Amino acid sequence: MKKQQGFTLIELVMVIVILGILAATALPKFANLQGSAKKSSLSAALGAVKSASSIAHAASLVADSNSITIEGTAYTLVNGYPDDANMAALANLSSDDFDLANDKNTLTVTVGSCSFTYSDATSTTVPPVITAITGDTNGAC
Repeated sequence: MKKQQGFTLIELVMVIVILGILAATALPKFANLQGSAKKSSLSAALGAVKSASSIAHAASLVADSNSITIEGTAYTLVNGYPDDANMAALANLSSDDFDLANDKNTLTVTVGSCSFTYSDATSTTVPPVITAITGDTNGAC
């Protein structure tokens, strides 16, 4: 009698079942990558705004002036800090990547359903208010 080679139907079905179980457990992990990417890009923008505000303020203190030049561009500061109109340029935020809205001395940066705000400094002793990211921060931005 000839020896049988290959897999039986039961073995093939079991492999398919195991692959299905693995796919079902892995799918939720990868399903929300877009929301996580949006939240990460907004976190990077928040860091850029905080850094740009600090750098501009430090340059203002060194120059002892509300007019500074950073990378060849002149900026007029308000109370030693960038105003909302200049912040997007200083932080290198593009309207191609973020929804940028200026309203009443406040810059709102939005991606999807998540956002943060930058509000102008009200005096030389009160720095600008930069809020934390709000919205659906569970990764569904």
